Amino acid sequence: MPTAAAPHVPDRPGRHLPARPGRHVPARLGRFVLRMFRPQIYVTYGLLWVLALEGTAAAATGTAWRPSGATAIRVVSVVLALLFLRMLDEQKDLAHDRVHHPDRPLVTGAITAAELRGAMAVITVVVTGLNAARSTTDALLILAALGYGLFLAPLERLAPAVGERPLLGLAFTYPVQLLLGGYVYGSLVAAGTVTADWRGAVLLALCACVFLHFEFARKTAWEAPPGARLYSAALGPRRAAAVTAGFAAVAVGCEVVLLAPHGPLALLPCLAAVLPAHGTRRFLAAGRGGWPVPAAIAFVVATYLALAVQGVLLS
Repeated sequence: MPTAAAPHVPDRPGRHLPARPGRHVPARLGRFVLRMFRPQIYVTYGLLWVLALEGTAAAATGTAWRPSGATAIRVVSVVLALLFLRMLDEQKDLAHDRVHHPDRPLVTGAITAAELRGAMAVITVVVTGLNAARSTTDALLILAALGYGLFLAPLERLAPAVGERPLLGLAFTYPVQLLLGGYVYGSLVAAGTVTADWRGAVLLALCACVFLHFEFARKTAWEAPPGARLYSAALGPRRAAAVTAGFAAVAVGCEVVLLAPHGPLALLPCLAAVLPAHGTRRFLAAGRGGWPVPAAIAFVVATYLALAVQGVLLS
């Protein structure tokens, strides 16, 4: 199953070429990225997530904030970490993909495991260097996220149920997302931009619930296709819908806790709640098919964009 570190969007079919000798590796890696890690989705997600987290951390504490060079390093580090985890997922899921997704690049030979591991090593060096240039704390925090991702591979081999049971798998894979959020917040604290307090925990919970709303939405349906690992298969469609909507509700509650002291206008990001409300109503009324995922994606984008703008206005 995909590591719960970023919205995983199903790959699009394409032309597959077998792996060739070394000089073609950059081209094959480029094709892999364009297909399995679509920049318009993952880069946008990473950018908005970091801006929302930084801006809200500053706004909640009344600290002056504007995006800076340090922000750019955090965005690059988060996006590269998400790519690292996507490459790792491709290798962890190989046995499952051979049966259920035979057109994936690693299955078809369009890329090799050795090439993915080489790219992961380069990513590790780059993000470590970028962050070590700022502080040891930043470097250790981003390495903790990458290291936890690597820990999941042997874990799933030793305990196959982690990869086979969606809810159990989420319990083990989701901490990667928390560690990446902790990297951004910890980097702000290390730089002296904000002072660590209870609001940091609420902020990380907000980001967690925004992501988990999307994560549950994409795996909630009235019927389970062959090979699909849906949360609704374990919980039932109605209970899965309640959990999906519940995550959005908790995210909005966290926004109220963090922003209400700044007055009613500071709560404008909460208006994004209409999107999960619309998605819940449509899913339950339909009684068939899956959750309207575009509404869940729009909730992530609208919430993070509004929080980033609010961070500039309030700080």
